Amino acid sequence: MNVVLHVFILGGYFADLNLINMRILFFTLLISCLAYTQTGIRLEVVDIEGQPVSGALVEEVNNLFKDKTDKNGYVTFTGITTGRYIINVTAEGFEDIVRAVDVRNLRDPEVHIVLRYAVSEMPQIDIVERKNGIFSNTPGSISVMDRKAIEKINPVSGNEVFRQMPGVHVVDEEGMGMRINVGIRGLDPDRGRNVLILEDGIPVALAPYGEPEMYFTPAMERMERVEVLKGSGSILHGPQTIGGVINYVTKDPPAKETVRAGLRGGSGGLASGMIEYGNTFDKTGVVITGFHKRAEDIGTSEFELTDITAKLRFQTGEKSTIGVKLGFYDERSNSTYIGLTQSMFDAGGQDFVRIAPDDELQVRRYSISATHHYRIAQNTKLKTTAFGYTTTRNWRRQDFALNNLDADGNVSNYPSNFSGVIWGDTTVAQGALLMRNSTGNRNRQFEVAGFESRLNHHYQVAQLDNDLTVGGRILYERAYEQRVNGTNPQLSSGNLRDEEIRTGYGTSFFAQNQLHVNNRFSLTGGVRTELFDYERDIFRANFVDTNIYNISSLFQVIPGAGFNYNLDENNLLFAGVHRGFAPPRIKDAIASDGEDRELDAELSWSYEAGYRTKMQRGINLELTAFYMDFSNQVIPVAESAGGLGVGLVNGGETIHAGIEIGSLFEIHKMLNTKGEKIYVNLNYTHVISEFAGERYADTLTNVAGNRTPYAPQHLLNGALTYESKIGLGARVSYTYVSEQFTDLRNTVTPSNNGRNGLIDAYQIIDLTVMYRIKPLNTVITASVKNLTDERFIASRRPQGIRVGNPRLFTVGVNWSL
Repeated sequence: MNVVLHVFILGGYFADLNLINMRILFFTLLISCLAYTQTGIRLEVVDIEGQPVSGALVEEVNNLFKDKTDKNGYVTFTGITTGRYIINVTAEGFEDIVRAVDVRNLRDPEVHIVLRYAVSEMPQIDIVERKNGIFSNTPGSISVMDRKAIEKINPVSGNEVFRQMPGVHVVDEEGMGMRINVGIRGLDPDRGRNVLILEDGIPVALAPYGEPEMYFTPAMERMERVEVLKGSGSILHGPQTIGGVINYVTKDPPAKETVRAGLRGGSGGLASGMIEYGNTFDKTGVVITGFHKRAEDIGTSEFELTDITAKLRFQTGEKSTIGVKLGFYDERSNSTYIGLTQSMFDAGGQDFVRIAPDDELQVRRYSISATHHYRIAQNTKLKTTAFGYTTTRNWRRQDFALNNLDADGNVSNYPSNFSGVIWGDTTVAQGALLMRNSTGNRNRQFEVAGFESRLNHHYQVAQLDNDLTVGGRILYERAYEQRVNGTNPQLSSGNLRDEEIRTGYGTSFFAQNQLHVNNRFSLTGGVRTELFDYERDIFRANFVDTNIYNISSLFQVIPGAGFNYNLDENNLLFAGVHRGFAPPRIKDAIASDGEDRELDAELSWSYEAGYRTKMQRGINLELTAFYMDFSNQVIPVAESAGGLGVGLVNGGETIHAGIEIGSLFEIHKMLNTKGEKIYVNLNYTHVISEFAGERYADTLTNVAGNRTPYAPQHLLNGALTYESKIGLGARVSYTYVSEQFTDLRNTVTPSNNGRNGLIDAYQIIDLTVMYRIKPLNTVITASVKNLTDERFIASRRPQGIRVGNPRLFTVGVNWSL
């Protein structure tokens, strides 16, 4: 418009010239203006071997133009004006490059850009794409929380972070998240056994196949981000695929020196400290993180833990990188199974008494992993990982009995080793705890070793791009278990009652291909096979030496498929279906008498469809509808789930259906505020989880249509965050969990022992205030958790009522370089 206007002004200026001269001048100016507006630039992006890099993002720093390179490594921009431009080129697996480009000619100039392979990228197993965007290459629903978001929450427990993710339900046990109880989409959260939980792509459960309980939970304070994958893409990982995948991601060695330190204190004697150092020396990168945390009296909890990790990266060549990770975890806590009876809860004033003050859990874990990343060609990568870890979990727990009454209403079952200590109401049957002068020491040691290799290859068929992932995994696991009975509550030694070894060998192969029909539409299909051979060897049972041994195995094919459709670069539709799979626990599959119960694996079909958007005006949204149909869902009978720990597993049909909504509104972008930032998070889950078909809690009670235990129908979380120009900020969050049943019968009236009965809905409000001192790279925080001091039942497991944490105050300071 301005160009044309200038032309007509000049035309009027020269009106007194003769017509011919004026026309010559007019057309000369017009041609010059057209040439000025039609200049373009063509860029070729290659690797150090001259091979084209496809999918590289080429972006002008002021967002004047951007696009991705084609399959031949070219990208062309037309209709740009002459001048000097600064462009940024990024591609996965390569170092970013910033380049100045001059556009001066009438023809499209061609610029040749060479990318070097990234030195700072740590070779490890990835669950989702490292570059967020809208995750257009990952099939299925995804939630990701990065470090900045985690720091805004300022959590004292990792459970606070997972409550921010749609579809995820966490249940507090000791109040500090040291043993995560997490369920996804209505699945039972007990010990997280229905979810595959990883750290940097490596399993962290005690024994991933035969005993996937989470007695060790990675400390959220040292995490760089947390990922939750619930769609068909989870079939590339295993063994469990019924609930989804949670991946804790730690910090990679940085390209430049970084230092981070933090201190925190709070009520109940809470104190924690962390220090982290990272750097790259020539071709070797390193990051070391040390974390220590303790408390004397938070709820019922007293604990002390140390968590240390080190990651090393060795650039062994232009195509080859080796990553090594070392880990150490040590915990001592007064964790216990015993909870309140119903009369104790109703009476009040005893919510956080230490019923068994000498109970003690010790957890120690050593881990090591090494990953070799070799780029065979620009389109072909091989990633091979070997890992191993040992976990010692020794738990001293005082014995007790629940009271019975005779015809006169008196206690009729005082134990022979009665300590004289009684908790609860002895006038109510099963309403009092009669403490014994003895302990049961449940000592377990686990060793796990695995090897996994996966090949990623980009290729073309009929001019259609494809991304293929193929690989395999072998895993060995062994559990050593002893039950040692002590003769007083403080003894960790005594008489050996039980002793056994359980061993498993898992073999898995997987393949997944993503077909890019065009730049917007992709189809993904894959399959994984699982073969699990296991054995149980019992040397001593109930104080009697024995020789009971049996072996068994199971095999399963696990398919999955999905599609992604990009409406544009900020809007995505996705849908998928996959087979859910989880092997039975070895202790359940082979009985204590050696009988092979021939239990089936836990199987389901999971369907989902959704929409994901990342709008430029500050709206981030994911909406997902899901349906899971279980042909054989295992309802836990483990002691941790309130069961006896022995007996047949309850298998049967269940259905889980609902919707998830996850959203982030960046209000400051909508209002175009300068310097101030306002965020609103809203997450909601509605799920109906119920038994289907003929399902009996006993020989007479059909529970078909009843809701599954610990599956609230409604989960709501919201947060408002404000950050001012001067560094002052505040965040208030709200969490709502609807009522839950705790048994198959959907019992409403509480049992006297407190283990069954409806858990009422509850809500939690947290407040955090922070002040950022930019010149000092320092952030000061103050938080109030459970601001209103809400009193609520968090769980009735394992053996009685657990009351949620009371109001908790914390202050902290974090510094970074």
